Amino acid sequence: MTASVLLNNISIISAIFPVIAAVKNRLYLNDVLKIAAAFFVLSAMFDLLLVLVMQFGLSNNAPILHLFIALSTCFFTWIYFVAFYSPALKKITVILGAITLIVVLFNAVGGDGIFAYPSISNTAESIYLIILALLYFYQLLTRQEFIHIEKQALFWINSGVLIYFSVNIFLFMLFSRILTEHIQNFWVIHSVSNLIANLLYAIGLLCRPQKTT
Repeated sequence: MTASVLLNNISIISAIFPVIAAVKNRLYLNDVLKIAAAFFVLSAMFDLLLVLVMQFGLSNNAPILHLFIALSTCFFTWIYFVAFYSPALKKITVILGAITLIVVLFNAVGGDGIFAYPSISNTAESIYLIILALLYFYQLLTRQEFIHIEKQALFWINSGVLIYFSVNIFLFMLFSRILTEHIQNFWVIHSVSNLIANLLYAIGLLCRPQKTT
């Protein structure tokens, strides 16, 4: 087993970290964290499904990826809609989420096709979530009350979102142009960022509610 394959396996297994954290801290999850926890459970299930597809010798998992991107776009739209306080930011979230979902669905049905790697869909979602993550940091840093941002669950989750999608956006964008024999080497970038993101998601879900003053 090569180092890149080992790292990829560890990255896949790390999907269970936020699930375990959500279960451990379930009594302290607010509405937005419950939505996030549900998404992380869904994400772990899709990771397991992708592994099973490979084990059964099915070489093309692109339809599963298309479906997951569509569902993750919906979930993240829901998460940030609840997380934002400003009606304007909520409206931006819905509008950008709808545009992203249209791009994802068009790419699957009328673009590259459902059996092609969803490079366009992944890129569109990455742009969308990078924007939302930056907007959330803006909201967090401009709040009137005093808060310890390092104790805020969504600070960690949002950090994970920003790191994962900002690191991988160019990999997603150029995936179809990367030679097959080199893709595993480039995919190390995804494995590392995915592992870091899952650790940050888990830290966020372990945070207890903090009082503001």
